[in-house]
Amino acid sequence: MTQAPVGRVPGNLPLPDRLLAVATRMFAEKGFENTSVQEIVNAAGVTKGAMYHYFGSKDDLLYEIYHRLLGLQMSRLEQIADGPGTAEERLRAAAVDVLNTSFLYLDDFTVFFRSTHLLPRDRREAVRAERRRYHERFRALVEEGQRAGAFRAATPADIAVHFFFGTVHQIGVWYRPGGTLKTEAISDHYVDLFLNGLRR
Repeated sequence: MTQAPVGRVPGNLPLPDRLLAVATRMFAEKGFENTSVQEIVNAAGVTKGAMYHYFGSKDDLLYEIYHRLLGLQMSRLEQIADGPGTAEERLRAAAVDVLNTSFLYLDDFTVFFRSTHLLPRDRREAVRAERRRYHERFRALVEEGQRAGAFRAATPADIAVHFFFGTVHQIGVWYRPGGTLKTEAISDHYVDLFLNGLRR
């Protein structure tokens, strides 16, 4: 997955990646509805015909932003969940990872939660299904920790997961790069609050 830093898109990216990088940046800055196809191709330095060779519409670009972010996070979650360590250790690693990838791909993350409702219905349902699979795999780690006695069984795993992701999903609202608190520290604080609420 390739994303250029905000404000700059390397010209040496493969064309589909360059178009996605430009579209992601512009959708995050201006909003999906306020960004035209012409603005995207102008910023990418290509023609509309070149864009339509890879993406049939602006909706296709929007869907691909969601699909690649979810695919990246799901792949990483599966590696962590199936890896070594106790349930608590793997849950911590998974929680840190979703925060770190959200910060790393902040434009994608911002677009994701600002514009999901603008997708066509079939694409919107596909995205929700992907998100649901991610949350279910994450929840399974909480439930594993509860069975092992590391976490309080009285706290429903569903509520714990919804609580955690509800806070994560607000990052794009308040976080701005360049602040005094580094992203690693923010991730640690978020995860500590989450796990401390689960521990016995």
